[in-house]
Amino acid sequence: MIENFKTLFFVKSSLITLYLALTIPIPFISTHQLKVFSIIAFFLGLYLIIDITSDHVETCNKKISYKTSFISKILGRKNWEISWKDIKLIKSLPTSQGSEVYYFNTNKGENFLIPQRVENFEKLLVIVSKNTGIEINNITYLSPFWTYKLLTLISVFMIIWELFAFLN
Repeated sequence: MIENFKTLFFVKSSLITLYLALTIPIPFISTHQLKVFSIIAFFLGLYLIIDITSDHVETCNKKISYKTSFISKILGRKNWEISWKDIKLIKSLPTSQGSEVYYFNTNKGENFLIPQRVENFEKLLVIVSKNTGIEINNITYLSPFWTYKLLTLISVFMIIWELFAFLN
């Protein structure tokens, strides 16, 4: 059975609202000559941020796959696919912020970053453990949810303040 794991809603919403908070004022403050260009650039950027946050993980009985969008591929992200039987171990590395990132290490010595910002991450980990036999007890989300919620809230307040300032 094929299972899909999309990017976490809170991750996607925080990036989109931050983009909006930072770029909504640009069409309003741009010069008359650049107004059309700035509006087109705003909507193009919005499309790009929505597109690059649409990557997802797909699992089935034989393999796990990471699927990126067309724009993500242009920006350097790559699709990958690993057969369950090729996964030798899961290794962790610390981040500069004090978290841990995890990699699938294959029998060929390749390393593939485990996406930690997907919905139903616990279910994904159960599927990984069931198909590889590797213990996954210590693997968690990369960042706590409150960080994404706080970024979204701050961005929404920025948008409200910008609209208030523009209308007055």
